[in-house]
Amino acid sequence: MNEAAVVLVRSIIGFFTLLIFARLLGKQQISQLTFFEYVLGITIGSIAASLSVDLTSRAWPHWVGLFTWTAIVFTLQWISVRSPCAAKYLVGEPTIIIMNGQIMENNMRKIRYTTSDLLEQLRDKGVFDLNQVAYAVLETDGQLSVLLKPEFQPVTPQDLNITPQNVGPGVELVSNGIVIEENLKKINQDRLWLESQLKEHGIENFSEVFLATYIPETGEFYIDKYNERDSV
Repeated sequence: MNEAAVVLVRSIIGFFTLLIFARLLGKQQISQLTFFEYVLGITIGSIAASLSVDLTSRAWPHWVGLFTWTAIVFTLQWISVRSPCAAKYLVGEPTIIIMNGQIMENNMRKIRYTTSDLLEQLRDKGVFDLNQVAYAVLETDGQLSVLLKPEFQPVTPQDLNITPQNVGPGVELVSNGIVIEENLKKINQDRLWLESQLKEHGIENFSEVFLATYIPETGEFYIDKYNERDSV
């Protein structure tokens, strides 16, 4: 078997092995990973890449390494779920950065967290004035959770004694000029109804529509036409 074929077979094996192991480890967004989990993910990916293209060694040692690292991560996750005390050491714990409007300098010093980091993450949350912050907590994934002082918190419908209408997500009816029949059935409508609705918006043919969504609770459409898109 030539090298290209070997790489192809190894890549297929490595891909599906990594897919299975990733499913076992669960779903997490990159922004939710701790630094340690991020490094582990890079290591596992590196082993999978070596499994694919390193032809100087047999495939099974790489596969054993991939399995071992995945098993370790899975074990640590299981321990963290079962034991909050162990999770404190394996995953870490949130750190209070601001309490009652006061910056906790000692806590920042312990985790080597600078004022520049604090101000940057506050700006990312839309907070430009430290006087507005009651509490700020640095989570284990590096994200900053912010609680504003009561006088700076946004007004909610409950504060105004207003009962907002319960609105669900928009239903995709047309995508790339193609009608999604299954979604039409979900809202108890047909193509004739959709065609008449689009004509009210000046659209004569489904092929003119890049995307059309519909909110059943409010009867509102969102329509994006091909000819409204900027040319490159």
